[in-house]
Amino acid sequence: MPLSVGNIELFMGPKQVGAPDDLEKPIIDFIDSVDSTLEIAVQELESVSIAKAILRARKRRVRVRLVIERDYLSERSPVDDPWVEDEDNNNIDNRKIYAALLRAKVHVITDLNPNIFHQKFMVKDWRTSGKTQVLTGSTNFTPTGTSVNLNHIVIITSKRTAKVYRREFEELWSGTFGQKRSRHQPKPSVYQISNVPVKILFAPDHSPEMEVMKQMLKAKRRIDFAIFTFATSSGIDDAMIAIQRGNIAVRGVLDLGQGNQKWAASRPLVVEGVELYLARRTGGVKKLHHKLMVIDEQLIIAGSFNYTEPATALNGKNRGHREFERGRPRQDPPPKTVGGICTNRDRPHHQHQRQTVRLTKPISLNSGSGTLSGRLK
Repeated sequence: MPLSVGNIELFMGPKQVGAPDDLEKPIIDFIDSVDSTLEIAVQELESVSIAKAILRARKRRVRVRLVIERDYLSERSPVDDPWVEDEDNNNIDNRKIYAALLRAKVHVITDLNPNIFHQKFMVKDWRTSGKTQVLTGSTNFTPTGTSVNLNHIVIITSKRTAKVYRREFEELWSGTFGQKRSRHQPKPSVYQISNVPVKILFAPDHSPEMEVMKQMLKAKRRIDFAIFTFATSSGIDDAMIAIQRGNIAVRGVLDLGQGNQKWAASRPLVVEGVELYLARRTGGVKKLHHKLMVIDEQLIIAGSFNYTEPATALNGKNRGHREFERGRPRQDPPPKTVGGICTNRDRPHHQHQRQTVRLTKPISLNSGSGTLSGRLK
């Protein structure tokens, strides 16, 4: 069961590796419940089960529009015989699904931007009051994204939120995003959903990196984060270091593979005393793919935004903020800061299983050589 506060639901998964929630089911249920319109913007569609749900929607005469990343449909270099499909090719399922969607007369385009298309959201029934919903988060529509990579999904029932995401979808549909952007989104604003302050931002138009740092600098007690890609090209690591020096606890978990890269922010953060972990690839876990931050256990920053320079400047991504206090909507007047979702699932009144993520020991420094211990390459 997801964590629900009014019209906002948070799923943390996948269940197959010990997390509390199934990730594929809410995606399929979302699609199966559509009445009239469905807009999908997702980096990769490789899951046959999710594709079949889209085809069922089309059979119900739902108007479906889909934008996907073209890199997952093509080869890195020309093949000798383009008429012969290599069954071992990683993209074969993507191409089969793409062909099936075209045969079913689904309106589908590959993104029109040379840089990576990284969105993960759907908008359904935007004309129908009470049925309008948005699904977003870090989860790609792939077997690995929904079954072995640690991810999250957020579902929001809100016509205003749908309007924000539909505006972004139209920009993607016309190819005017990233380096080719010829239009700009209106300035993001904070609004209420079930007494929870919410703010939606898209990269690159809204500079979400600046918003993340602004919210971090408001922290009074602690910052916790789980992030797939965290590079020194982002300014977020500098903000974390400044906050750590101010005696505010900073603790994070990085993906094992990404956190070990030379360009990763891991080493500078550890040098400054940030409590940093790498997620082990055990118990069925392949990657930690979250893009999550929790500030003072009251605010969550969630979505598809990695902490890198390309994510800020080029890629199409989204980042949402919502605020909870101990898992319940704030009853006092909304603060000036943006809100988030608290992921304290171990609290008894939520009746949720706490997600188990197997970690390395904290990354530490070797005082003799000044190098990191063997937990990083």
